[in-house]
Amino acid sequence: MNRELTINGKYYNEKELLTYCRNRIANSTNEWEKDYCKFILEWLDDTDHVKAKTSGSTSVPKKINLSKQKMRNSAKLTGEFFNFKVDQTALFCLSSNYIAGKMMIVRAFEWQLNLIPVAPDGHPLKTLDFDIDFAAMIPLQVKNSLNLKCGLQQVRKLLIGGGAVDQSLENKLQEVSCKCFIGYGMTETVSHVAIRALNGPDKSTNYKAMGDALFSVDHRSCLQINAPAILSKSLATNDVVDLKEANQFEWQGRFDNVINSGGIKLFPEQIERKLENAIDQDFFIAGIPDQHLGEKVVLLIESKKADANLKQEIFQKVKSLLNKYEQAREIFYVSDFKRTQTGKIQREATLSALSLSI
Repeated sequence: MNRELTINGKYYNEKELLTYCRNRIANSTNEWEKDYCKFILEWLDDTDHVKAKTSGSTSVPKKINLSKQKMRNSAKLTGEFFNFKVDQTALFCLSSNYIAGKMMIVRAFEWQLNLIPVAPDGHPLKTLDFDIDFAAMIPLQVKNSLNLKCGLQQVRKLLIGGGAVDQSLENKLQEVSCKCFIGYGMTETVSHVAIRALNGPDKSTNYKAMGDALFSVDHRSCLQINAPAILSKSLATNDVVDLKEANQFEWQGRFDNVINSGGIKLFPEQIERKLENAIDQDFFIAGIPDQHLGEKVVLLIESKKADANLKQEIFQKVKSLLNKYEQAREIFYVSDFKRTQTGKIQREATLSALSLSI
């Protein structure tokens, strides 16, 4: 296990690194700096695991222990995929309280990358004036970075995670030289277990396994993961997929979100992709109980005020873009969607709050 690290171009051996982190924890006014230094100390301690918590996007967040060896295995696979080299720059712009941020630090340790820490806010490139070999960002950070003068041109390879990449963003990524990918994974799989290329000659709608991971589906068509390098046992998910091969799948949507309307099964995520360019605010599709259909499709839009004329305009757009089964029977305006700390919309929690107010 590598116990030395380069941060902002300065090499630290283990003793120096421990001192650096303790000083930052004691003296820094930035909580994010204290957080990543606390994780480094945890990584270097004598235990064989680190503490982590799930994001809570589909259920109540829970605390779990992650094997350090499994995390090193994951970092090794990522480095092999992206062809990491010693001293390459790795932009660290994610919270170290969650798995994506923790794994950026682990990758820097394992591959002896030059870690470039910046505040984990929505604008990770705003202060950088040099090129970055590898970065991991959430979609909001990617969108904001595209609006900068440099766009993403100073980043060579980018891994996106923590949320869906909508069609509008994916279209914009076709215009940049940065090689962009999206990962499939969760806290339990110590970050991604599969990766999909979003642009360039390898662009695909399919996620491809990392290393020797193998996939199968259960009776619900939900993905099951067998990845001995990062999982102690097979993991069952609630993600409905179209399994292409044992190491390749196309994601369809969450089983938890499937709407059964009049006997027709509908995936909200697929409907949402059709509406992305038609609705400016954040929104999502859901099903609510209906006496005749069992469930009816509804559209929830995040907005402080409801506009009757705009609602009618959206109804017309929906009608033109969707087939009759997919069309929303009602539109609800919600002032604030429920979200996780990492910004993911909590659909069930938002729906529960809505049901109390209507």
